[in-house]
Amino acid sequence: MNAQPAAAHETAAPVGPYVLPPLKFAYDALEPVIDAETMRLHHDKHHQGYVDKVNEALEKHSEWLGLTIEEILRRLKELPEDIRQTVRNQGGGHANHQFFWKIMTPGGAPAGPTGDLKAAIETEWGSFEAFKAAFETAGAGHFGSGWVFLVCRPKRSFKLEILTLPNQDSVLLQEEPAPGLLACDLWEHAYYLKHRNARAAWLKAWWDVVNWPYIGERLAGVKAGKKQL
Repeated sequence: MNAQPAAAHETAAPVGPYVLPPLKFAYDALEPVIDAETMRLHHDKHHQGYVDKVNEALEKHSEWLGLTIEEILRRLKELPEDIRQTVRNQGGGHANHQFFWKIMTPGGAPAGPTGDLKAAIETEWGSFEAFKAAFETAGAGHFGSGWVFLVCRPKRSFKLEILTLPNQDSVLLQEEPAPGLLACDLWEHAYYLKHRNARAAWLKAWWDVVNWPYIGERLAGVKAGKKQL
């Protein structure tokens, strides 16, 4: 099946062939949570590898290169079978990492979530601290590599939910829409140089660089009907 053009509200997003998006901060800007060497390797090597490999796969069926990676993942079942799994893995890696860099900022946001986001978290978990504990427990308990997400469920009155996914699976592959608000990388390359094999320590330290105002904007976007990861 030939791909159709991306929806108008998504035209500002990059379409393929994809390029590695630059970081909006210096390699050492998230220290001591993420050291400069880890950031350089994670962004310049690991993320670049996902970009290169998904481009290579899509070049075999170039009609799909006119879409954003998010739209391709939403329509994964329509992709030719010979590239479908590769795009799931490599395209998922590209989409997840694009998301990951956006939700972190130097110095974090010490005030934590505010407004509608704060209210939604407290409705679901009782308190911000209880939410963080549940998120850390889910991430630490996930077997093997993957991601831990905070998602919103538009079809359930925008209920918030924590879920983990294996490898580079994307929330865009969920049968029921589950736009991502927050995501933490559970692959060891994200934290091993600093935290060794202590995933729980990584998850606890990571809160110090989370960009809560941006995550609040994402929730507002979901409620406004904006398509996003």
